[in-house]
Amino acid sequence: MAFKKSLFLLAFIAAFHSVHAQVSKVTLSGQVASQSKKEMLPFVNVILKTEKDSAFATGTITAADGRFTLTDIAPGNYLLECSLLGFQTLKTPVTVGALSAFLDLGVLLMNEDAQILQEVTVTGSQADGVDSRLDRKVFDISKNLSQSGGSVLQALKNLPGVTAGEDGKVMLRGSDKVAVLVDGRQTALTGFGNQTSLDNIPASAIERIEIINNPSARYDANGNAGIINIIYKKNKQEGFNGKIGMTTGLGALWVRKENFPDIRPQSRNTLKLNPSVALNYKKEKLNIFFQGDYLHTPTLNKNEFTDRYYDSGDTIRQQLKRNRSTNVVTSKAGVDWNWNQQNSLSVSALFSSEKILDRGDQPFFNADLTQRRRLWQFLEDELKTTVTATASYQHKYAQPGRMLNVGFNYTFHREDEKYFFTNIMPDFTGKDAFKLLSDENVFDLTADYIRPLRYGRFEGGFKLRRRFIPTNMQFFPGLNSPIDSLAGGWADYKETIPALYGNYVFENRKFELEAGLRVEYINLRYTVNPTHPTYKSDGYSYAKPFPNVRLAYKFDEHNKISLFYNRRVDRPNEVDIRIFPKYDDAEIIKIGNPALKPQFTTSLEAGYKTSWSSGSLYAAAYYKQTNGTIIRIGTTVAGSTLIYNIFQNAGKSSNAGGELVWQQDLASWFSLNVNGNLYHNSIDAFSVANLYPVRSVYSAGKQQLTSGSAKINALLKGKKTELQVAVIYQAPDIVPQGRTGYRFSVDAGAKRQLRKGELFVNATDLFGTLVVRKTVFGDGFHYTSRDYYETQLVRAGYSFKF
Repeated sequence: MAFKKSLFLLAFIAAFHSVHAQVSKVTLSGQVASQSKKEMLPFVNVILKTEKDSAFATGTITAADGRFTLTDIAPGNYLLECSLLGFQTLKTPVTVGALSAFLDLGVLLMNEDAQILQEVTVTGSQADGVDSRLDRKVFDISKNLSQSGGSVLQALKNLPGVTAGEDGKVMLRGSDKVAVLVDGRQTALTGFGNQTSLDNIPASAIERIEIINNPSARYDANGNAGIINIIYKKNKQEGFNGKIGMTTGLGALWVRKENFPDIRPQSRNTLKLNPSVALNYKKEKLNIFFQGDYLHTPTLNKNEFTDRYYDSGDTIRQQLKRNRSTNVVTSKAGVDWNWNQQNSLSVSALFSSEKILDRGDQPFFNADLTQRRRLWQFLEDELKTTVTATASYQHKYAQPGRMLNVGFNYTFHREDEKYFFTNIMPDFTGKDAFKLLSDENVFDLTADYIRPLRYGRFEGGFKLRRRFIPTNMQFFPGLNSPIDSLAGGWADYKETIPALYGNYVFENRKFELEAGLRVEYINLRYTVNPTHPTYKSDGYSYAKPFPNVRLAYKFDEHNKISLFYNRRVDRPNEVDIRIFPKYDDAEIIKIGNPALKPQFTTSLEAGYKTSWSSGSLYAAAYYKQTNGTIIRIGTTVAGSTLIYNIFQNAGKSSNAGGELVWQQDLASWFSLNVNGNLYHNSIDAFSVANLYPVRSVYSAGKQQLTSGSAKINALLKGKKTELQVAVIYQAPDIVPQGRTGYRFSVDAGAKRQLRKGELFVNATDLFGTLVVRKTVFGDGFHYTSRDYYETQLVRAGYSFKF
């Protein structure tokens, strides 16, 4: 009852601004034939009128094959009239929905009539558009003033329904199992399992971001929380045009928490630079584009203070400080060639080089900081290189909207990582190192067929993925090395996934139906060095159906309710099963688990949206149940204070909650967008065994917690100037073996339109209130941590269009 009351209360105080994906203009097509002879009729007058007042919407005449096409039709209810001398006028009611960009009325049959029809004269205007599908939200990055000039990850954190989890991961409705796409495709730039590298993609390169909570069968089945689709900018104006921009910023303006004694200083006044250029040339059938960005971002990447308490009475206080220098070069170029009206070819390539230098310090003290037990210092030198090549062919049939798309995508991603450690103990100093080389190769072949129908469309296709990742870890132990050098060696990850899907969309005046089925087969083999002291080769295979259903009822043009059903999977990524221990934290060590299996999630959701002239309100209630939940579990070894965090399948978990959205133009110069999420996370009791470095069993009772988030965005608009203030609150949440604390921050930004350009300035975490808090309980220990990493940042930038 308390949960229901809280949800009801939140419904009146929380929601958000979003633009829901919809089709604003539709192309209507068909053919006209004689009833008696079944011959196609040319030169038939085809007129579309609004049903409400018979106002003229658009018109045309049929071609030699009887085919007609009506374009730029707003969704609504119409009457289609076909007239030709010698035939009776044919009148057909037509419902144009917002789900399909193309509708095909099929063959319309006219009866012969010797009477000459009188001329019809009508007047009127186009009908307004109707509501969206409620399955996604689309955001124009240029309107996110408080995060202009930052990364995609920073921009995402200010969007409705999105929060930040551990290690900066993006979370949707309390889950970090999010599939991230670039232009509708998975690439190594963002990862093929869960998200990666979002903080190193400049937001200046992005046109919009789509958040898809209930994906259709067209999309890969992975990602139980949903999909984030990042759409790169692509200009198609005639002639030569482009945009040049420059952003600079300053972070870590002061020390939020002082270092423990005798370690190197924290990064201060970190200078950010982001020059960017976008060029485009279009002439007749050819479109050539290029986009380049350079991102220089030194940061205080981590500044985490952790107190560890053991049942033996021992207490260890530690600080993990990481000064990071990141330089990222990203470029994308391509050619679109429309060699005729039916066939087109697009070829593009994306290149990204990310250079990371981390200088870390991790001291370990006793309870009152009077004795330093150990100082662990490291230098990480990492180069990530990504190359993606894409070719897509499109064939358009004579029937408008009927098309075949065939695509090929190849991605190469190299991770070249070197760590150099200095282990300073009271009576000796050791030098250790390791080198990791990982090459990811991914081949995707896809084919998609779309055919418009009278009341919707059918789409189907297949996808074949081959993925191969050889990795090699070499350890170089020094004096009295704490590193497990025997856990190195090689490992090969091989994955094959063929998939078939079909999706049917139907829409009439009151109802919408979208039903699809995706069938995926996966064969994964992970072969490891046979001399590894703990892990052996493993893998899995399955063939599973993944259905999706959406049923909607339209009360009128301003009110709609939708019901969703979805089944999805989260497959472990290669780094989740990687057998090599990672020592960037010397005493809370992360390692993968090659025996890790996928988790499967079933989702139910109901959404309702109502709109009025000056705003809208959206509400959703959702429930997800997951089997084989993937979580990290920390255990210790007898006689040691080291903690080993290892991924495990922990059994069943659930997530139930509600989301509310309210957008209101309070005046011509002021609008307010409020978003709220309230959800209840639960993890059933489970027992698992961590095998590394020795077998350790961990059992936990049922864990549950009610959490949520709220965001308020206020926008003040002048003739050429805009000002935005964003307030973000994230409530304490459940994590495996513990809890996270609350988070609160305030961001602000302003933008000024100039004659041919734009000037902006913004600031994040204005009051320095954003701190990541966490408490973890294990067998024989517990610890609390607070991370005071760089959150305050001031940026300014200018862009010029030509």
